[in-house]
Parts: sequence; structure tokens; C-alpha cells
Amino acid sequence: MTALAVACALLAAVLFAAAATRQHHEVAGLAVDGPPRLRTLARLLRSRGWWAGTSLATGGSLLHVVALSLAPLPVVQPLGVFSLVLTVVFARRARDRRVLAAVVLVLLGVAGFVVLAASATTDTVIGWGTAESVALAGFAVAAVVWFARASCAVLAGAAAVLFGLGSAVVHAAVTQPLAAAVLLGAQALLLLGAGGVVLHRAYAAGPAAVVVGTTTVLDPLTAVAVAALAYGEAPHLTAATAVLAAMAAIVALAGVRVLAGALPHHPPPAKEIPVPSSGLRVLIGADTFPPDINGASFFAERFARGLARRGHEVHVACPSDDGPARTEQRDGYTVHRIRSRAIPFHGEYRFCTPGGARQAVGPLLDRLRPDVVHVQAHFGVGRALLEAASGRGVPGMATNHFMPDNLLGYTPFPRRVKEAITRWAWRDLVRVYRDARTVTTPTPRAAEVLAGIGLDRPVQVVSCGIDLGHYTAGGRSSDGPMSVLFVGRLDAEKNIDQLLRALAPLPHVRADLVGDGTRRRDLETLAAELGVADRVTFHGFVPDAELVRRYAAADVFCMPGTAELQSLATMEAMAAGLPVVAADALALPHLVHHGENGYLFEPGAITTISRWLADLAADPAARARMGEASRAIVAGHDLDGALDAFEGQYRILLGIPEPSTATEPAVAQTA
Repeated sequence: MTALAVACALLAAVLFAAAATRQHHEVAGLAVDGPPRLRTLARLLRSRGWWAGTSLATGGSLLHVVALSLAPLPVVQPLGVFSLVLTVVFARRARDRRVLAAVVLVLLGVAGFVVLAASATTDTVIGWGTAESVALAGFAVAAVVWFARASCAVLAGAAAVLFGLGSAVVHAAVTQPLAAAVLLGAQALLLLGAGGVVLHRAYAAGPAAVVVGTTTVLDPLTAVAVAALAYGEAPHLTAATAVLAAMAAIVALAGVRVLAGALPHHPPPAKEIPVPSSGLRVLIGADTFPPDINGASFFAERFARGLARRGHEVHVACPSDDGPARTEQRDGYTVHRIRSRAIPFHGEYRFCTPGGARQAVGPLLDRLRPDVVHVQAHFGVGRALLEAASGRGVPGMATNHFMPDNLLGYTPFPRRVKEAITRWAWRDLVRVYRDARTVTTPTPRAAEVLAGIGLDRPVQVVSCGIDLGHYTAGGRSSDGPMSVLFVGRLDAEKNIDQLLRALAPLPHVRADLVGDGTRRRDLETLAAELGVADRVTFHGFVPDAELVRRYAAADVFCMPGTAELQSLATMEAMAAGLPVVAADALALPHLVHHGENGYLFEPGAITTISRWLADLAADPAARARMGEASRAIVAGHDLDGALDAFEGQYRILLGIPEPSTATEPAVAQTA
């Protein structure tokens, strides 16, 4: 029976660790402090995360009761120490050498204590009066600590004593006749419930690993002391064994002390937070940022600049573009470059390792103390920022621009390997974004993708937005061949080869390709093979002023990419008054209304692309009409509207009321 008791106790420890991590995450964000309040309780009762943690804790408690009924207290109760180890593992931010050393001390101390205590224990008959005295002692402890204001360690210690006494009463109850067992069981539930309330206050006052470390040491010590001194379950305890057991307990307590120093608590931000008109301190986490050239990078830069111009104090954490870490001032905001490495298969882009990012963002958060952390991806920087912000009680928000095709196109892996990586990448995104209180994405279709991978929360749809006035329509000439423009990376997922193949039967149509990438040489070779090289111009990357001129000089815009979560280039072309021929994939149908401002084609349908380009080349009036429709459609994606929507999300996160003159942004909706 002892082996079964040990198995139940260990499984209970797993559930307790998961419950502690989940409940700490929920409680820390509510700033629970001082005596329990009905208002705080009501907020907890509305939290699904708190209920999930409570359910796990209930399951662990039931398993623990079973274990207590099968073996003596000194054998069962100390096994709860494994919940500390698992809590540190679950709390990913807590994996440094000092924390691991503290965990080792706790494990060694408690393991030694269990071995020594178990060698001196035996089953015995427990009297009802003795058990009742233990229960009354627990009520006295609860009365003292209930209204006290104390530190995290003191509160966790008091909760541990209440849990230990409650477990001792449960252990006694299972040996009593029915009536006495019911009475003792009810008192044990009261003690455990009081311990749970005090434990929640400890969660609000310090890190989860410190709370669990304290309780997993003092809880078994309390229970074993009751077993030895009150219940007589240690008749063979000698002075030497007692001294050794005490030394083991001291080692375990030393581990908790080290743990408390290694994981300093960062309290939630003050409740009095300035309204956006007076400026918030926003920390943006971007895993790609200029000089990187891609839509997510451009959005992050425009977004930071736009927030700064609205009076917010804006900081951006991102990978260094040349390796070493540094800080730089840009257009009204500060960029904190984190040490980075080159991405395999794509050397011009760089990334931060998770460990390196964690080491950098913790001190950055402590120094800046932002009101909001807003990450743009779930990679190294975004992952580390969300973890660190969650541990410090800083509201975290995530905007997703990620599509696996945008990365896997650079790798040489076979299709099945890429599919496996894709599944893993989506699961990883779900895990990381659990630390975000709000998730946004640019389009309804992108929100559907997130719902399809199992993201367990509503996703707010907020357009990335563009500066509409920056891309004015040009004076296009009807002379010469029709110009089809593409803007973007010349990479696999953009499918530019389909555009080149569609040009082959259209001698009166030319293409201008703005951008560069891994497939440029292949595309130049393909253009020569198709006999269209004289009608295709590769412009490479161009300055912004030149890009605006390219939009103004073009007649049609073509986007054959199939991994577009919004496509800023398509939106810019529409703002410039261009009809669009685009793949019927992901977000593009939200921008291109077939027959109204352009045409959609089934991805890979090259003859269809040729047909729509031929129709537009033959009908300048249709091009003009569709160009006007493009400007009308994209008008709902103005950058100011996007900034309004994001500021609205910040207000919701921080509990700031809407300004009296504000209206709900049209670009924000719930998917």
C-alpha cells in the first residue's frame, strides 16, 4: 500500500505544481493584498484561468487524501516537494543556475528528511481528542494570520502550516468512526480552505516558485512534527535520527532562502495609470525590425513612430542587426538591440536565442517599467518579453504576423519535414501566447487561422494600417505596354514565377519587380528561358521615395503570394489607385473584391492570371474604375485608425476608461 500511496502523492504534486503556476498567473495580475475582499473574490470567480487552477488543485487534493489514508504522514507529506521542481520547470523564466542550485538544496534536504523520518515511523491508532486538538491549533493560526499584512515568505509559511495541520487532521479522520470522521473532515476542509486564501495572498506578494518552495518544505515539516509529537507515529525516533532529520530540514530551508533571493518579486504596475493623452510607456517586442525588409518589420517601425508622435514613450526591443547589443535613438522612440545571431539559410536576417533574450529583457523591463508590453511575434524576443512581463505583472499583448511559409521557404527540408515543423510551430505559438492577455491579428482570415490551431481566446482583428496620403495616384500614361508591378521579397512563398509565366503570351504587358530575395537569380534565369527578360525589370530594394514613384507609374499591381496575413504592399498599391490581380489565399480576398477593384485567381492558375492581365491591358477605363474602388476599399485601413484601435486595446488592458470624445475604431473587431 505504501507504493500506491507514494504514486498518488507524486501525481498530486504534478497537479499542485500546474495549479500553482496557473493561479499565480491569475492572482498576480489582480494585485491581491491584505485581508480578503469580496470584490477580489468576485474577480477571481470570473477568471477561467483561476478555475482551471482550482480544478487542478482539487484533483491533487483528492489524490493526496488517498495517499494519506494508505501510509503514515512522514512518508506521504514530504513528497509534495516535487511540486516545487515542476513549478520551476513550468515557470520557464526561472531557469538559471542560482534557481537550479536552490531546487537541488530543497530536494536533497527533503529527500534526506523523508528517508530518516520514514525509518522511524509506524502506523498507530490516533485518538479523536488528539486530532481535535490539532484542528483547534490550526484555527488559532488562521485567526492570527487572517488579517495580517506580511511578506510573501511569511504568508506562504502560514499557508504551509495550515496545509500541514489540515493534512494531519485528514490523516486522523480516515481512522475514526463515521460520525467523528465527518466532523474532523469538515474541520480539515476549513483549515485547507483558510490555507488556500492565505496562499493566494502569497502568490500576489511574490514569485510562484518561492511560494511553492516555502509551502513544500514547511507543510511536510508541520505534518511530520504532528505525527511524531502528537500522534506517536515515530516511536523509533532516536536522538541521532532526530538531529540528522533536523539538519536535512535546515538544508531544505536554506534552499528556499536561496530561491527567494534568486527570484525577486516585481509587483504589478500602480493602479493609477495615466490616460493615453498624457502618454503611456509602451515596450514593443519585435523579432524583425529595420533594416530587415519585410511587412512585419515595416509595420513595427511605423507603429513605433506613430505611437511616439501621439505622445507615448515608446521603446522597441529587437535583435541587433550586426550582432552586438546596443541602444539607439530613432524618430522619437528608443530601440534596444539585443545580441543576435545570423539565421541559417538566410544570413541577412538575425535572431535572438531564447536564453539570450531572457537575460536581456528582464533587466530591460526592470529599468523601463513599461505600462504595456506589445510583442509582434512568438520567437526569441517576443517569447522572452511575454514571459518576463507575465512574471512582473505587466500587461502583455501580442500581435501575430507569423505564417510558417514565410520561414520554411528558406529551408531545404522535404515537404513532410516542413509539415511537421509547421504543426510544431503553431503549437509553440499557442503556448507562448498564453502569457498574452490580448491577441490581435490584421485580418479576419488570420484570426480564423489562429482559432483553427487551438488558441483558446478571442482574437481582436486590428489592421496594420498604412499612411494613405503617402501613396498618391500618379498621372499614368496610356502609351506603351501596360506595367504590372510587384513589391516584396523575391522568395518562394511569393510565387513570382507564376507572374513571369503569365507574361509569356502577353507581348504587350511588362513587369516591374521591386524587392530582392533568395530566388532572384532563379527568377532572372526563368525570365530568360521564357523569353520575357526584355519585358521584366528587377529593381531590387529601392528607397521609399522611389517606391512611391513606382506605384505612381504602374498600371496594375499583382500579388501571387499565398502566405499573406494582410499584405502591406497590396494595401499601398491600392492607396496609389491601382487595380490588383491577386491569389485567392488567406487575407488577400479581404482586400481584393473580385470584379470590383481587381481580380482573384486560384493559386497556381497561370492561364487565369494571363486572362485577367489581358482584360485589364485592353480596357484602360476598367483600370481607372477599379483603381478608384481600390482607394475606397483601403480607406478603412488608415494608420491613424489602426493606432486608435491599438490604443483602445491598451485602455482595456489597463482598465482606463474611454475618452469622452472617442469613438470605437472601425478597424478593431473580435473574431
